[in-house]
Amino acid sequence: MSTVRSASLAESINTTLADLLEQEPRLLLLGEDIGRLGGVFRVTRGLRERFGEDRVRDALLAESTIVGQAVGMAMSGLVPVCEIQFDGFTYPAVNQLVTQAARIGGRWNGQVSPSLVVRIPTGGGFRGVEHHSESNEALFARVPGISVACPSTGEDADHILRYAVTLGSPVVMYEPIRLYWQRNTPARAPEPARSPTAARVVRRGTDLTIATYGAITHEVLEAAHALDPDVDVEVVDLRWVAPLDMNTVLRSVARTGRLLIVHEGSKDVGIGAEIAAAVAERGFDALRGPVRRLAPDRRPYPPADFEKGYLIGVQEIKDEVLVMTK
Repeated sequence: MSTVRSASLAESINTTLADLLEQEPRLLLLGEDIGRLGGVFRVTRGLRERFGEDRVRDALLAESTIVGQAVGMAMSGLVPVCEIQFDGFTYPAVNQLVTQAARIGGRWNGQVSPSLVVRIPTGGGFRGVEHHSESNEALFARVPGISVACPSTGEDADHILRYAVTLGSPVVMYEPIRLYWQRNTPARAPEPARSPTAARVVRRGTDLTIATYGAITHEVLEAAHALDPDVDVEVVDLRWVAPLDMNTVLRSVARTGRLLIVHEGSKDVGIGAEIAAAVAERGFDALRGPVRRLAPDRRPYPPADFEKGYLIGVQEIKDEVLVMTK
């Protein structure tokens, strides 16, 4: 497998949003500073000039208002794609997402199927201050009525966005900040996802499965390549954490007999706990050892000077794999 050079995550999202704005006249963007500034990470740069301020709208500095407006727009037949500047700024909008957006389908018994996308930059690795580096995807993954995605490549971000705006229910897409301008994609197996919400096996292996998603997928792949040929690691990029594609994970575990789950959000009551429980229920007979999780402890994200000790790195992944396969 050779290294694939592709557009960065930010470039891919920008191109996809431009295509969607051109193809779907009902679609519009809204968020803090996304118009004239192009967003805090410049992901929407140039879109306001191209499509006008009615389609690319600078919103008030109020996340509850942004999502609340988006809910109303979606119920009126528009297709809003809104941006929250950082994942730690999402909390003021929890009420609108959980008590309004997530319940639309059930409240109207399926007669109203609004498409609504909330884009959220997520994760650390760039020395951000408080509220700028969190990974709170598990908060929304447990809410019925909300789908949650977290791509690790620009290609997957493109696929997720194009699917999300047609889904007819709310989608939260977490975008790993430290991947926004990363241009080199690690080597990946050319195995397409089985469906728009399916996981992808991005590296084939026989000794152990690692299930992961988002930015840390790249550290997992680097660790897997470094361990080869001593340990042959299979890597499953989940892509979506709600719904979780457990079938792909279970098929992989049936081949390898071991499972390690690696993610950037805190370990306790995280996505890894749900995967571990599901494998224990549905794939126990295939296991040759206990399922293990590798994730940060449950504590507030540390100041920038201590970030390196908080995040899971390549060496920690390699050490955990060696413990599991010795």
